[in-house]
Amino acid sequence: MSELTHFNQNGDAHMVDVGDKASTHRTAIAEGTIVMQAKTLSLIMQGGHKKGDVLGIARIAGIMASKRTADLIPLCHPLPLTHVEVNFEIDTDGGCIHCQAKTETHGQTGVEMEALTTVQISLLTIYDMCKAIDRGMVMTDIGLIHKSGGKSGSWGRKK
Repeated sequence: MSELTHFNQNGDAHMVDVGDKASTHRTAIAEGTIVMQAKTLSLIMQGGHKKGDVLGIARIAGIMASKRTADLIPLCHPLPLTHVEVNFEIDTDGGCIHCQAKTETHGQTGVEMEALTTVQISLLTIYDMCKAIDRGMVMTDIGLIHKSGGKSGSWGRKK
């Protein structure tokens, strides 16, 4: 694609017309990382946080956010999601938590924005729950790693 599709021929922002596009099974996988102090990571791993299960709550927040993506991104189509999955991997050596989200639908437009929103909100929830003990946490390397379905087919980020 060599053009920005959210602008019409006059340069005005608009929602892309997907009415004539074929409805296909579409998936997207996004990932990101939150880096933190060792003591913060330890507290999360032990389940000793006074606010509760940090990763469990972050997973639910990410799933909820995926369903609200069109409310957050102005030109994003509301989609009937058929599946949302959020996984966390704790890296004690790196002092971080990796998040990966997979979103799916059968529709006329892709679910990349939903996957990216899921990761962002999952990581932001971890930050929110732990900011009282570690305001220096950093969210990093957030991006799409795979998408499939639709006219453009499959795409994957090269490592």
